[in-house]
Amino acid sequence: MWKRDEAVKPTSGQPTPAGPGSLGQQQAGGPAAAPEPRRQQIERDVVNIGKSVVIKGELNGSEDLTIEGHVEGKIELKDHVLTIGPNGKIKAQVFAKSVIVLGEVNGNVTATEKVDIRDGGSVDGDLVSPKVAIAEGAHFRGSVDMQRRTAPGVQGAAQRPAAQPAAQPQGQPQPTPQVAQPAGR
Repeated sequence: MWKRDEAVKPTSGQPTPAGPGSLGQQQAGGPAAAPEPRRQQIERDVVNIGKSVVIKGELNGSEDLTIEGHVEGKIELKDHVLTIGPNGKIKAQVFAKSVIVLGEVNGNVTATEKVDIRDGGSVDGDLVSPKVAIAEGAHFRGSVDMQRRTAPGVQGAAQRPAAQPAAQPQGQPQPTPQVAQPAGR
């Protein structure tokens, strides 16, 4: 028997509005609850740029992004994850929370959490991130700056060890501090 609900399923991946006979009523008591995983997948806010897409200019966003195509210019996803897929080719300055590289990146990469260059990935440029992972089989040419950004809570903790002498292993004499005397006398 022909069912109207199956004939009007969207092909774009967008959920249909709740109305008579739509997904909202089926999930309440019916066996047609299978589209639920598909809806959860849409709500993850992940955008994909396909292999045939070429972008020149600035790319900004507030969602996680996967790039399989070509991008030239600047990519800025301050609070989100950027994934460069195996077919992705990037000639850009990259700024993101976390960057995963499986393809090619030519340009500097700045991440607030982590840069991960996986097997087969390639980066020609400087990396700035508190955590950097470069897999065996990955290519990297550039410099790495892993300085942590000082937050108000972290700054106080960083100053304490400098003010107190470092703990010496037992059995070794502690050196006499000679910081106050100039080296030339």
